[in-house]
Amino acid sequence: MSAALVFLSCGLAGAAGHLNVITIEGSINPASADYLIEAIRTSEADGAAALLIELDTPGGLVSSSQDIIKAMLNSEVPTIVYVTPRGAWAASAGMFLTIAANLAAMTPGSSIGAAHPVSIGGGGGAPVGEDGEGAARDVSMEKAENLLASYVESIAKYRKRNVEWVVDAVRDSVAVDAEQALELGVIDFVAADRSELLALVEGRDLEMPGGVVTLALKGVPVENLEMSLLQEIFNFLSDPNVAVILMLGGMMGLYIEFNNPGLIVPGVAGAACLILTGIALQILPFDWVGLILMLAGLGLLVAEIFVTSFGLLFAAGIGCFLLGGTMVFEQPDLSDLSVSFWSVLVPAVLGLGIFSGLMVFALGRSLLVKQQSGVDEMIGMLGKAATSLSPSGKIFIRGEYWTGEAQEFVDEGETVEVISVEGLSLRVRRATGK
Repeated sequence: MSAALVFLSCGLAGAAGHLNVITIEGSINPASADYLIEAIRTSEADGAAALLIELDTPGGLVSSSQDIIKAMLNSEVPTIVYVTPRGAWAASAGMFLTIAANLAAMTPGSSIGAAHPVSIGGGGGAPVGEDGEGAARDVSMEKAENLLASYVESIAKYRKRNVEWVVDAVRDSVAVDAEQALELGVIDFVAADRSELLALVEGRDLEMPGGVVTLALKGVPVENLEMSLLQEIFNFLSDPNVAVILMLGGMMGLYIEFNNPGLIVPGVAGAACLILTGIALQILPFDWVGLILMLAGLGLLVAEIFVTSFGLLFAAGIGCFLLGGTMVFEQPDLSDLSVSFWSVLVPAVLGLGIFSGLMVFALGRSLLVKQQSGVDEMIGMLGKAATSLSPSGKIFIRGEYWTGEAQEFVDEGETVEVISVEGLSLRVRRATGK
């Protein structure tokens, strides 16, 4: 009798379950890690039958990936990673998350792999042979590669996936499509959509920390768990490309404000951009040398406006900015994120170059224009003869009465034009036809 009641209660609990779904697009960072870990806790607390993670990522921070994987391996709720939609990829840190799930699936047209740590040159250096020949040995890259290879190997063994291929993905940056991944034993299913995936996982027995769980997801309600507003903001700021653009915007806004005091808007916008840049640099691991080079490059570009260097400062500024931009987020043992050279750095340099050129052009034009200030600006102004000028008298101009002198007789009330200023007297002429 008691056994029947236990069986009945378990059946009711299973029927009352639901499927929680989250979507991770973009880099793996502290914000997305917090989102996923929170989703696991929510799923454990609200009795979800499973947590489906729809994934499309180029990679991210190693520390955030480790936090997520730790939560996934110790989750009381089955986790299913689904690389979707078509054209999506689970590269680098995304591959780590995929193999760490209880079940892994991909949609046709998606890919997985390429988990080798990235350096400035795009890869690690080869070790030097005993005879001293060969490429220079990159110790930091070798260390990062060995650590990551060992880490993913242990995960693949625990989840009974293809250990050899997973290690090759780290050491040799191999990548495969969905069908190849299934054939190699990297994933469990290839599914065209979510409905097909749920049908494929139905009835699968999974070993969980609390015992064996049989998936029963047919017809269960689906609940989408969304990022909080704060998580959305931090997720946006965790993109190195965004951080660089914000830094440039901040420097440009402050430069405009310093040269045009009182505009307010450029100064406030620039300060806000730099504050957001500071937050981004607290999230992303960065290299101080790269950051200093970028700031030095910006300084040299600004100096070119005021110093005649025949383009030398400009060229040096461009070089420093590009070199610093490629280095600033290159931390292969901490992250595989970097700034896009062609889509961010090069357009940024072009924009700075155009801005500097316009500033130099404007400054040059201002130097060629005859400077006028004080009463000299009255030359060319029109006024009225308050008295007749024969040749001197009073004229009314710019709200004031001045002593005026003309070379010809000018009757009272006629319009006159200022042709020169001599002390406190104006030389004028009749402004006929004006």
